[in-house]
Amino acid sequence: MNDRESLATLHAALDGGVNFFDTADVYGDGRSERLLAKLKKERGEKFHIATKAGRRLPAQTPDAYHRKNLTKWVDRSLRNLKTDAIDLLQLHCPHPEVYYRPEVFGILDDLVTEGEIRHYGVSVEKVEEAHKAIEFPNVKSVQIIFNIFRQRPAERLFAEAQRRKVGILARVPLASGLLSGKITRDDEEDCRALRQTDQTAGPSLLVTARSPLHRPCMTLKPLWAAMPCEEPGCLPHSSLTIWQLPHGCPTTTSR
Repeated sequence: MNDRESLATLHAALDGGVNFFDTADVYGDGRSERLLAKLKKERGEKFHIATKAGRRLPAQTPDAYHRKNLTKWVDRSLRNLKTDAIDLLQLHCPHPEVYYRPEVFGILDDLVTEGEIRHYGVSVEKVEEAHKAIEFPNVKSVQIIFNIFRQRPAERLFAEAQRRKVGILARVPLASGLLSGKITRDDEEDCRALRQTDQTAGPSLLVTARSPLHRPCMTLKPLWAAMPCEEPGCLPHSSLTIWQLPHGCPTTTSR
């Protein structure tokens, strides 16, 4: 997708009522942030941008989350976004030990005080990391994978996040496209292909060993009972988005 097509998509999102965009400094090596800056220049209405920092490191080590690096990453995003302050900065799935280093979050507090970021949060891989992160009182959001396959956040995180008034951003709500409704049983070479494995029980999802990760083949039982889908055998993305709403989670299309 070229910049013209990307920008048209962003305009369409605003036209459709979207007012929050999630990106990261490594997406397109800053291209995503620069496109959002262009969108803001071309549109008059207010919208919010969350970005992430930390994945520019050649290797994830907790010692790399020091003041010089954090400041450098924030300054680069400020230039890309052509703004004076970042609405929401998220640590981008850092090394787990970072959550045990209060000095890292102290640096983020300083960046808030200095006016370079308005709020900060974390993007995590595991529920346990989220719980540790929200012990820091100024963590305002947690971004975590949450979809109809990945239920642990609903079971073990959301209530505590709500108690602490921490926002949740649901990452990969459509399971990296598997639940988008665009993958069918005819997509023989796609590891996300839909298969009819049990005519009596209804459709099941078969993730095949063709995956680039070479994972073993596994069948996922029918999930339709959990979704407000009227057509037999359908898997519309709208149903899956509606399914997330009772949890109060904004969904993002971040990686």
